[in-house]
Parts: sequence; structure tokens; C-alpha cells
Amino acid sequence: MSLDAGLFSPVWAGTEVAALTSDEAFLQAMLEAEAALARAQARVGLVPPDAAAAITDAAQPGRVDVVAVARRARDTGNPVVPLVRELTAAAGAAAGGHVHQGATSQDILDTGLMLMSVRALRVLHRDLAATAAALARLAAEHRDTPAVGRTLTQHAVPTTFGLRAAGWCSLVSVAADRVRALTGTLPVSLGGAAGTMAAYVEPDRARPGDLADALVAAYAAETGLAEQVLPWHALRVPVADLGATLALVTGALGKFALDVQEGSRTEVGELAEPAAPGRGASSAMPHKRNPVLAAMILSAGLQVPALAAVLARSLIAGDERPAGAWHAEWAPLRECLRLAGGAAGTAAELAGGLVVFPDRLRANLDLTGTEVVSERVAAALAGFLAETEVKAILASGRPLRDHPSVREHLTGPEIDALLDPLGYLGAAPHLVDRALAHRP
Repeated sequence: MSLDAGLFSPVWAGTEVAALTSDEAFLQAMLEAEAALARAQARVGLVPPDAAAAITDAAQPGRVDVVAVARRARDTGNPVVPLVRELTAAAGAAAGGHVHQGATSQDILDTGLMLMSVRALRVLHRDLAATAAALARLAAEHRDTPAVGRTLTQHAVPTTFGLRAAGWCSLVSVAADRVRALTGTLPVSLGGAAGTMAAYVEPDRARPGDLADALVAAYAAETGLAEQVLPWHALRVPVADLGATLALVTGALGKFALDVQEGSRTEVGELAEPAAPGRGASSAMPHKRNPVLAAMILSAGLQVPALAAVLARSLIAGDERPAGAWHAEWAPLRECLRLAGGAAGTAAELAGGLVVFPDRLRANLDLTGTEVVSERVAAALAGFLAETEVKAILASGRPLRDHPSVREHLTGPEIDALLDPLGYLGAAPHLVDRALAHRP
């Protein structure tokens, strides 16, 4: 079986999240789910403690061949069945009969998915927090740095680069908060064959509810995941939540990356990515320094929403356990985790080393001359001229000083002040302060 090293997805190739979501890592997460189940059952008296210990020992890394399990999964539709066979054999005759006791494949695979997801989300949150912190520093540093605001690709009114960076910071901070909140809610999965937990609680027919509650609590404690309220074999909110949150993450990072990409155009020249040997090199044009970090982040932002749509679609899951819809989640979920994790790590590097050129920001602000404050001029002239005359003055292209009707009401210094873009920043610096004050 070939190694998936990320050749087609450089945004996550070689990253920490890639290692945490590899086939080997997911296989190990399912083994941990099996071992944790045995220990939880030992806590409530369903499995002998020595058997749980033997199963835990047998579930150590390297004891099961991931390639063999993957190939045999074609016969069973999921990798848990061959995994259980391998783990049962490794646990030995005395303990092997307690492997997977009362469980169904979906209990173990879903719990493994949640373990893998939580580990990836922790790294993702760390990198989002680092990105937000770097963007906050940029916003504070450039609180008053003038820049041109663009709407629908055109120059609009003056703003500050600090406000632009504060917007990026706000988006990334929201994404980080969602990731942190979600990490603590991903649950264990215990349902048994059809979500009744019948095989788990059969030993205590007099108090099945008490045993079910105790087992769920013990399983959550053993795995570090949240307790489920109901078995969720066909209630796929945890997976849909992951997809939606990861789409938000890559969208927030994608907005930042797109603005950096636009700002680094040769004719714009306001921004540059942090330099590194070989980074941004072109195979054909030696003079180029391509914004490759932004491009990789954008690639993730363009893919994850489509993958998340598959996860949202899997909410429509038939019966007590779905066929096909459940299976369709596995690869998209892992790819969402990888892409979002890779994008966040890349964004932290980009934000931490982003180079800003204030001179170019000011030069671009001045490109359209007084047109950049036309909104302000129109409002000022409307105080003493008819609307039709104001429109005619603005459309003429002549300096305001050349219009007698303007000079009749405004002095030269007043006209100069009116046309100064730095005098029309509105509340931009205050809004930067407000955004930074509301950071968690």
C-alpha cells in the first residue's frame, strides 16, 4: 500500500496534524477505544480487571498491521472487524473473550474518530491562537497607518491597515473560540447493535439504566471524551459540528490569505510574505516571489466547505444505524481536519512574519487623488449647494478651488482640510482599540 504523504496537499504535508490523522494514528485511536471500553467495563464490574489490563497491553502501538487491517476491511465494510480479530489474538486466550464485549463496530470507529479529532483540534486551536495573537500585534502596530479601503475591487474611502488587520484577528479569534468549545463536547459512542445498549447492560436486567449511565461515565473518563446523552449512531451532530466548525476555520483563514495575496500583487506592493530559502520560487521566472503561504491557506479554504457539505448531508441517516452515510464521513472528516490544521499552522507563520510597507499603502491611497474623499466632499458641499450642482462639481474633475461657488463658502485651508484623506478615517483607530479590547 502506498504512503499518502500529502503530495497533492502541501498545506498539510509533514505537519503535526497530518501525523495525528494518519492511518496509523487512527488505527491506534480505535485500539485505544477498545482498551478504554474494557477498562470502563472493568470499573462497573463487567470485565475482570486483569482482562482489561491484558487488552490494554495488547492495544499498544505496533501490535497490529495497518495495511492488513485496511485490506481486510474491504470484506467487512469497516476496519473494526479485522482490528478486533487482531486485538483478540494479541490479548491472549484468557482476555480475548472480553475484547469488544457488547460493542458494535460503530461504537469503536466513532469513538476513535472523536479521539483523533480532539487531538487534531488541540493543535488547531494552538495555531489559531498564535495566528490571532500575531494579527493583534499587527493591528496595534498599524492602528493609525493610513490605507485605502476597497469595495467591489475599487478604491472607496480611507481606512487604516490596523483596522484591516483587526478584522482578520476578529475572524480568527471567533474560529479559535469555536474550536475550543467544540473540543470539549465531542462524545464517546456506545450504542451496541441498534442503539439500545442491550448487550452492555444485559448482566443487570433489574437496573439497566443505572448500568448504562455508569458505563457511559466510565468510558468518558477513560477516553477523556464527553459523555453521550444518547447513542448517536444515526444522530450525527458531532460529525456535522466538526465539518461546520472546520469550514468556519478555513473560511476565516482564507479571508486573511486572500487579502495578503491581493496586497502582494506587484502593482499593489503593500505586503510581502515572510522570506525563507526557496520559498515562492518559480520554476520558470527567477524574479518571482510567489505568495505561496497564502495560496496554500486558500487551497484549504476552497476545499473544506465542499467536504463539510458531505458531513452535513450525513445527518440524513436512516434507521438506527445507516449504511453508506456513515461510511461516507470518514475520509472527508479526516481531510477537513488535515486541511484546517495545515492552514492554521501556515497562517500562524504568515501572520507572524508578514511584512507591511506603509509607504506603498500611502501611495496607493493617493492614487485617486481627491476622489477617495468624494463621499466627504459631497456631504460638505450639500450643506450649501444644490444636489445637481454638487454632482456637476464632482464630475468636472476640476480642483475645488476652481469653483467660485465653493470658494464663496470655504477658505483655502478649509478646502485643503476637506480633501485630506487622513482627516477622513472615521472611527477606524477607535474600532481597532475596540476589537483588541474584546479579544479573549
